[in-house]
Amino acid sequence: MAIEPEQAGPLRVVVVGAGAVGSFLGGTLATPATTVTLLLRRPYEGPDPDALLLEEPTGSRHVPVTRVTDAARIDGADVVIVAVKAFDLEGALETARRWPDAAVLTAQNGVGAEALADAWIPYPAPLLAASLTAAVEPVEGGVRRLRTGGIGVAVVRDDDAGRGLALRGRLAATWTAAGLPAKACPDADAMKWSKLLANLVGNATSAILDLSPGVIYEDRRLYAIERRQLREALAVMRGLGLRPVALPGADISMLLRGLALPAVLGRPLVARGIAGARGGKSPSLRLHVREGGTGPTEARWLNGAVVAAAGAAGVPAPVNEALLGIVEEVASDPERAAWFKGHPARLVEAVDSWTSASGA
Repeated sequence: MAIEPEQAGPLRVVVVGAGAVGSFLGGTLATPATTVTLLLRRPYEGPDPDALLLEEPTGSRHVPVTRVTDAARIDGADVVIVAVKAFDLEGALETARRWPDAAVLTAQNGVGAEALADAWIPYPAPLLAASLTAAVEPVEGGVRRLRTGGIGVAVVRDDDAGRGLALRGRLAATWTAAGLPAKACPDADAMKWSKLLANLVGNATSAILDLSPGVIYEDRRLYAIERRQLREALAVMRGLGLRPVALPGADISMLLRGLALPAVLGRPLVARGIAGARGGKSPSLRLHVREGGTGPTEARWLNGAVVAAAGAAGVPAPVNEALLGIVEEVASDPERAAWFKGHPARLVEAVDSWTSASGA
């Protein structure tokens, strides 16, 4: 994709939220034509402070980065990547406002980050969104990619000069050249909702039961819950006038075909699809709930997004409402978490009770 002349100069990228995802997104953009600054919450104590280790399925490499803990030390930015968890987004957007001329790119799972960023980031700064489908985890000095995956990039809001559109092309081209297949998506909402469908798979159920997605999909009772939540989300998408799109590394066509089939045929098909989707990594929601994470859970931006949009779409979403409520219970009550742990029948009963009470 051609780069606009005014965008062809050196690009200054600042990453707010330099955890595994933020470090990976920034590191894969680091080139001689792109400087990357990682804004950390605490001082870096690892090896080689001026380099980031990227462990890839095909090998390892080091890329140049600057690590700082004080945003005041950053002279300027052309793009600010906001890669914090959704519940930390407001604070990160406040930091991003320090560079009023910079485009802002949100990279959260779920739906809702872009609307919040649109309210926080004053026009005319362009606003972009990204959906990462690669599985990554932190390692000493950097980040490890567990599966190739890819990334979708879309413009949420542009300025009169079209800087957002030009940056979308430049970022997609740079990520692709670095080995992260990127797709410039024309519709940010369709992109984010398509990734949300993939994020829902084996996520809330895994957190509630403390079981892997593979085990979840081996149980026909749990598959029935999974199927219902995904069908609700798909119905909400359609009610909003959105069509699912294939993202690099996350073509949800197999998921959609599986959902349309009778359960006896669809469950093995969907199970095969999710087997390699996470690269062996446990869902982040499960890690948050089961490893003592504090604050709100990501379920509010996943199942909660489906529930919030269901009214506008004119469709019910009782199973997503039930899963959201039960996740919140488990996350806040250790006794409730222990009661559900490893007991699928208890979750089935709880979902049935919840949906019956809602009249579904």
